[in-house]
Amino acid sequence: MRRVMLGVGVFVAVTAIAQTGVGAGQTAPQGATAPAGDAAAGKLHYTFGNTSCTNCHGVEGQGAFGPALAGGRLTFERFRAYVRNPLARMPAYPESELTDQEIADMVAYFATIPAGAKPLAWRTPLPEGAPRGQQLAISIVGCAQCHGATFETPRHGAAEVSGDFDWFKRQVYDHTNAMREHWAQIDRSLQPLTPLPSGPPGRNRIRMGNYSPSRLPEATLKEMWAWMNDIGLYLPVLRGRITPAEPTPAARAYTVEVINTAVKGKGITTEGITVQVALPAGVTLVSATGNGYQGVHHSEEAKADVAAWKIPSLVAGDRQVFTVTLSAPASTLKGTMTWAKPAVKADGEIEFALAGPGGRGGRGGV
Repeated sequence: MRRVMLGVGVFVAVTAIAQTGVGAGQTAPQGATAPAGDAAAGKLHYTFGNTSCTNCHGVEGQGAFGPALAGGRLTFERFRAYVRNPLARMPAYPESELTDQEIADMVAYFATIPAGAKPLAWRTPLPEGAPRGQQLAISIVGCAQCHGATFETPRHGAAEVSGDFDWFKRQVYDHTNAMREHWAQIDRSLQPLTPLPSGPPGRNRIRMGNYSPSRLPEATLKEMWAWMNDIGLYLPVLRGRITPAEPTPAARAYTVEVINTAVKGKGITTEGITVQVALPAGVTLVSATGNGYQGVHHSEEAKADVAAWKIPSLVAGDRQVFTVTLSAPASTLKGTMTWAKPAVKADGEIEFALAGPGGRGGRGGV
C-alpha cells in the first residue's frame, strides 16, 4: 500500500503541470517578466545532449514518465515557476543551469509542437519483481529515467571518489555545486577517448538540478542507497581503447590500453581484471606483448578466438598498455573487460572497440 499511495501522489503532482502549467496554488514569481522566446533556440535547449528533459517528457514534449509539455498550454510565468520550484519529484533548476531566456525559448518551442495523442513509453521501464529501491528509482522518484535501470552513472561516480551516503545525499540535494566539485577532481588526461559533442554556446552546464528534501526525503534516498549497495555500489571506472600502432591504412599492429580513471588517492582499486580482444574472422594473431598475457583461446560468448591478458589490480589513475600484431589489417576490433573485485550483480562487463575512423573508444556500464 505504501508504494501505491506514493505513486498516486506523484501522479497528481505531475498532472498539475500538464493541466495548468504549474502545481496547484503556484503563481508566477514577482518580477518574472517574460522575455521574447525563440523556438529554434528552445528546441536546442530541450533536445540537445546538455539537457535531459526529453528523458522524462518525451523527445517532442509529448510526455512519458513526466507530463506532456507540447501543445502551447504553458505560459512563461507558470513554466518558470515550476522549473524553479517543482511541486513533484523533479529537481529545481537555478538560473545558473537554465536561464529565464532559455525557459522562454523552450516555452516558444513547445507552442510549435502539436499535443501528442498519448505519452511515450517510459525510457526506463520497471522490471518485473524489482526490489523496493529499484522501484523507487524507476517508477516513483524517476531518477532511473536518466540514470538507467541499474543506476550506472551514480555508481560510477561513487567509484571515482569512493563515495559514501553523505556523498550521494549531497549529489541529490546540492547537485549543481557537488557535481562541479566532483568534475574538478577528475583527471581528463586519463579519458582520451572519443570526445562528446559540444553543446550549443553557453549550454555546457549541469544537466540535473537540485532535489528538495521536503519532496524527496532522506529516508527514500537511504532505500535507494541500500539497493545500490546490494547490486554493487562501486562499478569500476575502467576505460579501454584500441588504436592503430602505425598511422597507415595497412597497419596490422594495434595498441590496447586499459585505464582506471578514478581520482588518484580517492577512487577504488579494481582487482582480477581479464582483458580480451576478439580476432576478426579470417585473421590470426602474429604476436602480442604486455604483462599478464595469457595467449589465444576460443570464446563461445564472443564467437571468436580472443587474445587475453590478466591484470592483478589497477589503482586509481593507473594504466596498462598491451600490443597485438595481426596477420591482416582490421576494420573493426572489439574487446571486453571483466573483474573480480569489487563484486557486482549488474553491469559486470565493459566493452570497448577500435578508436578512430574504424571504430570508437569505449567505457563500461553505460
